[in-house]
Amino acid sequence: MAAPLIQSTGISWNEPADLSRRPIQQRLSPTAIRAFFRIATAWRLRDEDARGLLGGISNGSFYQLKGGAKKRLDQDMLTRISLLIGIFSALNILYSAKLADAWIQLPNTNSMFNGESPLVYMLRGGQPAMMHVRQLLDARRGGQ
Repeated sequence: MAAPLIQSTGISWNEPADLSRRPIQQRLSPTAIRAFFRIATAWRLRDEDARGLLGGISNGSFYQLKGGAKKRLDQDMLTRISLLIGIFSALNILYSAKLADAWIQLPNTNSMFNGESPLVYMLRGGQPAMMHVRQLLDARRGGQ
């Protein structure tokens, strides 16, 4: 049997992390928060939209995170950020950096978006919509 591949966070690549466990949440949160704010900057998200993508967290909690406060994210927020990282990655594989960063806010003719932007779609549909966008982009790039 092959040795498990270990991420820099100390979590195996061979099976999904148990995001319901506090120690896992504690370990992944700092990296997830940094990644989220880098993506939000690249996509030029308004704070209101960034808060919505995180599940509608309060202004106070959002600005604490944005200001660098050390917080443990819950399973829902870690999952949301994971989906956004996958979307960000797929966009950067599919498109130039400029289009990849703009795509999320551009009106889209795909029937899934009904002429609106993927951002609006994800804000309205929450985590299930984020999964659909991730699946769409993975399919476009030939992913699994």
